[in-house]
Amino acid sequence: MTLNNKNIVLYALVIVMAIIMTYSNHFRNSFHFDDSHTIENNIYIKDVKNIPLFFKDAATFSSLPPNQTYRPIVSASLAIDHKLAGGLTDTFYFHLSEFIIFLFQGILMYFLFKAIFKNENSAALLSLFSVTWYMLHPACAETINYIIARSDLISTFFVVMAFVMYIYSPFSRKWYLYLLPILIGSLAKISAIVFAPLLFFFILLLERDSAIEFPSKKNINTFLETLKSSLPSFILCIVLYFFIRGMDEDTWVPGGTSPLNYLITQPYVIMQYFFTFFLPIHLSADTDLTAFSSIWNIKFFIGLFFISLFIVLLILTSRKKEFRIISFGLCWFLIALLPTSSIIPFSEVMNDHRVFFPYIGLVIATVKALQVLFTSMRQLNSINKNILFTLSVFFLIPYSYGTYQRNIVWKTEESLWKDVTIKSPKNGRGHMNYGLTQMGKRNYEEALKEFTTTLELWPYYSYAHINMGILKDAMGKRNEAEPYFQNAIKLGPNLPECYFYYAKFLAKTGRSNLAIDNLNKALELAPAHINSRYLLMEILLKDSRFDELKNISQKTLVILPGDKITLGYLEASETKGTELEHLLKKVNTYPTAEAYIELSLIYYNKEDYINCISACNQALALKPNYAAAYNNICSAFNQLKEWDKAIDACNMAMKIDPNDPLAKNNLAWAQVNKQMLVK
Repeated sequence: MTLNNKNIVLYALVIVMAIIMTYSNHFRNSFHFDDSHTIENNIYIKDVKNIPLFFKDAATFSSLPPNQTYRPIVSASLAIDHKLAGGLTDTFYFHLSEFIIFLFQGILMYFLFKAIFKNENSAALLSLFSVTWYMLHPACAETINYIIARSDLISTFFVVMAFVMYIYSPFSRKWYLYLLPILIGSLAKISAIVFAPLLFFFILLLERDSAIEFPSKKNINTFLETLKSSLPSFILCIVLYFFIRGMDEDTWVPGGTSPLNYLITQPYVIMQYFFTFFLPIHLSADTDLTAFSSIWNIKFFIGLFFISLFIVLLILTSRKKEFRIISFGLCWFLIALLPTSSIIPFSEVMNDHRVFFPYIGLVIATVKALQVLFTSMRQLNSINKNILFTLSVFFLIPYSYGTYQRNIVWKTEESLWKDVTIKSPKNGRGHMNYGLTQMGKRNYEEALKEFTTTLELWPYYSYAHINMGILKDAMGKRNEAEPYFQNAIKLGPNLPECYFYYAKFLAKTGRSNLAIDNLNKALELAPAHINSRYLLMEILLKDSRFDELKNISQKTLVILPGDKITLGYLEASETKGTELEHLLKKVNTYPTAEAYIELSLIYYNKEDYINCISACNQALALKPNYAAAYNNICSAFNQLKEWDKAIDACNMAMKIDPNDPLAKNNLAWAQVNKQMLVK
């Protein structure tokens, strides 16, 4: 090993350590956004035995019908992570597997870049710098932190692998084995099929050393030879496109409405992506840019002007041999954006995690442009290349810091959506999701403010109506809550969440038959909606409808074998035990604070207030700061007319959660009755 090679290895090790340190604070970041229906509420990823099913049925990808697209590799990887993690309580394994793939992608990118820069001085150093810039870029953190966005990661990884195999393995090229990674990558995300046009321009610009021109007598042979070389990839990618689209569920929709309005917005979006590469200071998990209603928008003309300049630059740089790497990098950037920046209208016109794949091309073009600039500055040529490389790495420190900060933003739902409300204030979903975090903390007034803002911005957003209904119910305003649930169903008749949450509300108000009807509708739309299954089993047990309970339990165990909760319900259906008996077995086998609270409510409804208090104390032993337990103790002591003990319990509940309306009412009742007793 030469000294130079030793230096390269040393630099590579330092870079790997820098990447690991940069991402060291992200491994336990929570699930976010689409993770809810593809992971948390998706019954299929809870058992690795369902992996063959992922390749047969796109409905297994998500519990929401509009999101059921064909990505079996992604679902399979999630099922494996779920198995390793032992459930969803710890996201470490989900993030670890993604990060390992990310590191291996960096290794493959080094070899790809080295082949692209092969005729340059210090190609290895240029390649290392390019990989480092990409790996430390804050925009990549948008993909690495967002677990379901591993679809972008996996598909990109296999595209880079395909290029490396094509370049370095004559055997692979002869027998078209380099197309196998594209087959795998497209099963993670269909965007991998843009490999075909990327390979065409790689061959044209870098292998045949030709310019980008319209076919003519002068260059027709070069064009045809290039097309012939890349034709197998075009054939495979076209077949894959129609196969994957054919496997998508009929219920799948990209989310947008007007292809034309979406299309005219994309030049401006592409311009935003371009400048974000150099100055990534406004990254947002959910932007508030909306599709332009017509071309008579100044942003359309700004974007059109940018795209025109971009294409002119792409063509001009292809005409000089020393600039063709720049041209190829620009081609990569533009082509890799086509799946999300064309006529297919997605619900979000812009999303920062979409640049994960395109930025590989922008790194290639920019680093080559900097190398050309450096070469033209003679006074810099005398500087030792290793020193220059070291100085260049310091240039990347702000990018590393930015990525570290983005990891902090992605830490929790609250931190992520608070960031969105600041950077994308016109995004209704951002306000709604931040409001959900506040409702979870029982900060009801703040949640009401955010949900109100959501409905002002997006009045037809069904999820906003669902959450306003949940909030009104939590605030003790049930009469105001129900219309919101009903509006949600009108606005989102194909969304199982609308029926599930309305059913949950109906069950609380004693209307179990109507609740069951809504849950059956939710499961008709989304058989993978596990929460609907659990709630349906709970209601059927409570109503002693044992035959129906046995039926749904058995059906659930077909797709979720060995599920302990479902097995408990199946046993209850066979022994025809009461809900109380079922819960007693449940807390004895799997004691949780939440299960003891359920048990306390059953005792309360049976007017067994002593056992109600005992169950609450068991809950407090497991979860000392559990406001609901103290509130139930207060209610039980109120029924026993032991006002002082009730007041003490409610004061504890209020200390933990000052905004709990139930605790406020129970405390007021105890205080009034104590005063009457004194009088």
